[in-house]
Amino acid sequence: MAPYSHIDRPSPFAPMSGETLPVWAISRADIERGHFDKTALAWARAAGFQAAEGAVLLAPNRHGKLAGALFGLGEHGECHPFIGGKLARVLPRGDWHIETSPISGAVMAMAFGMGAYRFETYRKPVTESPRLVIPADADADAIQRTVAAVGLARDLVNTPANDMGPDALEAAFRGLAAHYRAEVSVVAGDDLLAKGFPMIHAVGRAADQAPRLLEMRWGKPGALKLTLVGKGVCFDTGGLDIKPASSMLNMKKDMGGAANVMALAMMIMDAGLPVDLRVLVPAVENAISASAFRPGDVLASRKGLTVQIDNTDAEGRLVLADALAYACEEKPDLLINMATLTGAARVALGPDLPPFYTDDETLAADIATASANVVDPLWRMPLYKPYEADVKARIADLTNAPSGGFAGSITAALFLKRFVTPETRWAHFDIFAWSPKDKPHAPMGGEAQGIRALFDVISKRHPA
Repeated sequence: MAPYSHIDRPSPFAPMSGETLPVWAISRADIERGHFDKTALAWARAAGFQAAEGAVLLAPNRHGKLAGALFGLGEHGECHPFIGGKLARVLPRGDWHIETSPISGAVMAMAFGMGAYRFETYRKPVTESPRLVIPADADADAIQRTVAAVGLARDLVNTPANDMGPDALEAAFRGLAAHYRAEVSVVAGDDLLAKGFPMIHAVGRAADQAPRLLEMRWGKPGALKLTLVGKGVCFDTGGLDIKPASSMLNMKKDMGGAANVMALAMMIMDAGLPVDLRVLVPAVENAISASAFRPGDVLASRKGLTVQIDNTDAEGRLVLADALAYACEEKPDLLINMATLTGAARVALGPDLPPFYTDDETLAADIATASANVVDPLWRMPLYKPYEADVKARIADLTNAPSGGFAGSITAALFLKRFVTPETRWAHFDIFAWSPKDKPHAPMGGEAQGIRALFDVISKRHPA
């Protein structure tokens, strides 16, 4: 089965059987040593090519036609590991293969596929794009699956809220499920109150589109119970504690947690991993109207804990709390949640290094190892017990927004922990889901974070 894609686009990969042109990926030291094609070497030297990182020099043959391309890897090849993604944007139209490279062909192909991504829903698409052959010794299915999953997450995050509200997110969720023959159930509107999801209802009730909890089930009953929970705040005004305009501009990305768990679920289902998969997405818009929840309100929760609202802009943890409590009722073997939860995480670690939290030392070590192996940056942060006092409230069990402004990502994680049963193996990822500038393998905009590392962990523990 072909990997699911939210938006159909041409494949960045060429068939192995066709005629292709070579790419010589080289460092400046390679030019000095002359350890590659002699004709290409002579052309590089004649043109004064210095192999600067990401630089391209097109090489002609003796008839003046295109013979290949030289691709720079810097002084000694110590370049960005996914520098190959730049090839998708600088090579001319045609089919190409990697002829020479110190970086593995599989990594170059993965980078090329991710770098080929364009979000063109609202403008005329580029029609003249290069394609790359996946090397014969690489796992083509794994590469195409990963590229498709990254594209799915990016598509969902990049789509503006007028076209990606709770209704549209549910439609995308159902489309993904239908592709892999998964089951979907939805609790929406006032049924959330009747069925025990009061905080999801409270956060989303002010919007025109009803709040809802999306649930997907797929896999093998009796296998590892794996539950993924993603924050699906399709737009966040901040509520009555309204955000300034500059902070609201990119709030279409506040459903980035949902986008990423959906992309991870896609990888798991496409690979046919032997797990009992459950995906939960509380989908809401944090809007402003007469029915909006207010600062000072005290909300009931599914778990029975009461929450004092000290800031309506700390809404993501509220919808996640109900979803996590619901997730734990089935006693999952592994529970993972992803959310664009706090600005504090960005202050601490920047946009490209999401923190994750878990009390499970083995799981933490596996995630850290996978993060390094697949170049999917993650950094463990502590569930620091003394800070639990900061999550207490005056007139309720918990506050959703501790005063003082310190350790905001940690206290948010500690808040969520109160809704997870102690025996549950759990990890929380406070992601940004956005690339603020172009990278070789990622244009500015919505981004997948953590899912390649998590898939590596899950697939190694439970191979197909």
